[in-house]
Amino acid sequence: MPAANAKPAITIRDLDGLADLQQVEAVEKEVWGASDLDTLPLTLIIASKSSGSLWLGAFDGAHLVAFAFALPALENGRMALHSHMLAVRPTYRDHDLGFTLKRAQRERALALGIQQITWTFDPLQSKNAHFNFTKLGVVSNLYKPDFYGPATSSVLHRNGTDRLWIQWPLSARRVQSRLQGKDNRAETLDALSTLVPLIRFNGDGKPARADLHAALSRQRIAIEIPSDIAIVEQKDPPLAQQWRQATRWAFTEALRAGFFVAEFCRTIRGQQGPGTYLLEKGSVEEYVPELPRAK
Repeated sequence: MPAANAKPAITIRDLDGLADLQQVEAVEKEVWGASDLDTLPLTLIIASKSSGSLWLGAFDGAHLVAFAFALPALENGRMALHSHMLAVRPTYRDHDLGFTLKRAQRERALALGIQQITWTFDPLQSKNAHFNFTKLGVVSNLYKPDFYGPATSSVLHRNGTDRLWIQWPLSARRVQSRLQGKDNRAETLDALSTLVPLIRFNGDGKPARADLHAALSRQRIAIEIPSDIAIVEQKDPPLAQQWRQATRWAFTEALRAGFFVAEFCRTIRGQQGPGTYLLEKGSVEEYVPELPRAK
C-alpha cells in the first residue's frame, strides 16, 4: 500500500505467469465484493490468457493493484477486443490507473491491427460516464437491460445490471483528441442549454419524464442522472429503482427511434457532480467516420 501523499512507482505490464494471474481474484473481490460464484475462476483466467486474451496489470512492485482484461471479439464482422473488466484497488484510485491501463490497452490493440474496443458500463454511474465519454471518447447506440441478469452477488449490482454497450474507435480523431486532454465541454453545455431533458430532476430529487413525442421530434435529446447513484441505492433503494426504470425507458425509446449517445457532461467542472447525457439523431458511423463498418 502506498504511503500517505506519496505516489507509488507503478509498472504497467502484461500479467505473466501463475504468480501474476493468481492475484486477479483478490483484486476482483476487493473491487466488486462478489462471491465465488461471480468471480472468474483461475482456470478460465489461465485459459483466456493462453488463448490470446489481453491481460494488462498495474503493479506496485510484485503486487497487482489494478488490471484490465480484454478478450478477442467480433464486432460487425470485424476483429475487435471486448474489455470485460477494469479494476483498480480502492487505495490506488487517485493515481489515474484506469486511464493509464486504457491507453496501454489501446496501444496493444493497435499494434495487433485491431481498430476497436468495446465494453459495457452502468449508465447511472456518473463517474464512469465521465471517464468513458469525456476522457476516452466512446460512443454508444445500444442499451442492454439487465445485461448480467436482475442482480449478482456484488453490492454494486443490486439495482439491476442495465448496461450501455460502448464502442471505442481507437484511431478516430475524436479519441485522439480526448486522450490528449481536450474535450468539447463548452459545445456540449451550449447544446444542453437549449434542451428540456427527457429525464430530469424534479424538486425532490426524483426522475421526471418529459413528453416523449416532443423529444423524439428534435435532433438532440438530454437525459439527466444523479451525481452518485451508489449513495441513492444505500439511502433510498426505491428511489434508485425509480431512476433505473426512468433512464431505462429513456435510453430504450431514444435509441429505438434512431438516436445514439454522443456525450456526457458533468454540471460541475472537476467534480463528480450530476451529469447529463447528450444523444444525437442519426448514424453513429456518420458521426464518427473512423468507426469500422459492418462487412
